[in-house]
Amino acid sequence: MTRLSTKNSYPVWGHDLSVVALRERPAIPASTRIEIDLCALSAIVERSKAALTAEEHRQLQAAVDTLAFLTRELESKSTSLERLRRFLFGGTEKTSQVLGDPPATSGALLDNPCAAAEATDEPPKKHAGHGKNGADQFSGAKRIRVPHGKLQRAERCPSCAKGKVYPMQQPKVLVRIRGMAPLSATIYECEQLRCNLCGQIFAAASPQGVGEEKYDASAVAMVALLKYGTGFPFNRLEKLQHSLGIPLPAATQWDVVKQAADSLAPVHDELIRQASDGELLHNDDTTARILDLTDKQRAEALGDDVDGRTGVFTSSIVSSREGGHRIALFFTGPKHSGENIAELLKRRDANSPPPIQMCDALAANTSGDFETIVAACMAHGRRHFVEVAGSFPGECRFVLETLRDVYQNDAISKERGMKADERLHFHRAESGPLMDSLERWMREQFAQRKVEPNSGLGEAIQYMQKHWERLTLFLRKPGAPLDNNICERALKKAILHRKNALFFKTLNGARVGDRFMTLIHTAELNGVPPFEYLVALLGNRVQAAANPGAWLPWNYPKDPPAESDSS
Repeated sequence: MTRLSTKNSYPVWGHDLSVVALRERPAIPASTRIEIDLCALSAIVERSKAALTAEEHRQLQAAVDTLAFLTRELESKSTSLERLRRFLFGGTEKTSQVLGDPPATSGALLDNPCAAAEATDEPPKKHAGHGKNGADQFSGAKRIRVPHGKLQRAERCPSCAKGKVYPMQQPKVLVRIRGMAPLSATIYECEQLRCNLCGQIFAAASPQGVGEEKYDASAVAMVALLKYGTGFPFNRLEKLQHSLGIPLPAATQWDVVKQAADSLAPVHDELIRQASDGELLHNDDTTARILDLTDKQRAEALGDDVDGRTGVFTSSIVSSREGGHRIALFFTGPKHSGENIAELLKRRDANSPPPIQMCDALAANTSGDFETIVAACMAHGRRHFVEVAGSFPGECRFVLETLRDVYQNDAISKERGMKADERLHFHRAESGPLMDSLERWMREQFAQRKVEPNSGLGEAIQYMQKHWERLTLFLRKPGAPLDNNICERALKKAILHRKNALFFKTLNGARVGDRFMTLIHTAELNGVPPFEYLVALLGNRVQAAANPGAWLPWNYPKDPPAESDSS
């Protein structure tokens, strides 16, 4: 590049552009400015070649190239800043919010919700997320039936003295909430008697049901749920319990969850076995940190691929099985998500057909050792257009609104409870034309030179085109999903733990966390309260170990007989 000889000169791809000349040009009024297509501008420069000398044409072409470069850089920086803003402050990727569309209701109806209700003959709807929880939402609350103290069934009405009173189907409900420690304690002071002659001591027997363990199943389940279900660190719980007068050291918390995790290994292994035979597998990973991960442990995990690899990851695999059961597995260590799913598929029945594997387009998420039908995540492809919507609002509107209609079709199929084959035919009829129009539109952008390939929009289009076959698998394969969102939601368990605890101390600590996260999130995916499920498993460890298949979240006994030995 030519060095600058004056302060009023700026480089343009090997040329000096005089600022004086630019200052002499009158400013373009804002009212007369027009949008310039870089492809069209390049075509104009090419046609002007005959009227210019070779040097003049070279300088003009350099100026246009510089304009294109600066435009791409500004788009890239703007996109990065927008992504950073959403990362720090949150946000939504809803089409209406991304494109800045006003609400559907406007005018007087927007200012007066009651008028809107009258116009549609429907009662006004409450604002989402506003209001109080009804008594039916307190599924874990203790319920006490309170009889009427003065009246009985069929007694004379004290008001009119003529009719008779009868119980109503719905009682009057009062909800009273009180605070308590996550873990409470009871001290039993058993009286002791001592013989004044022989010195023999006679202690009162322990009350029935007290058990032999200091920390019962509910205490262990609460610590595990706080730590691995909600990301509550051990040291934070220690401080909370100390302030409530019931000390619970962090080291003690680790001891009880480690011992419990060992006893739950049979149920965890059964979940892995059944997950390997799933018809649909979602997988993804996120970074993790293990402080004391030794080179020997890394070598044992990676084998011949250990050379040069230093990363640690938490992989999540969500397996969907026949019957609607879902299993969420977590694996933390040096292996990528694709390597962990390969280990899972080693346990798959050899006679089972290849499963559908939903993941994003990273090569680390797929396994080359086992045959799977790979589907790509539509949400990842869509997100590229969300990020550049501010620079290309018109083009991105078409893409986002097309994909919105596809997602609406998928929601309709779920509302109607369609089976896999029915959903496939429905998507082919309703979503197939939409995806065809989107594919034609993307080809036209490059064929007609409407979009610069190296621009943000061009890169978003190229991503969709590159993975088009996998992105549209839902139009060819029954049961293929649109995106990998269920797996990304599962990974939030690990991300929340990483955010609060920062790291695992050892590889064994990571395995304990993975085991509890697997049990907790699998219970949640199947509509089972995880606390109740953990209490049932920990209170019946011998039975669960003897027959783990009968103690999975969707079929475990809700009122199992108590074990005589809770250890």
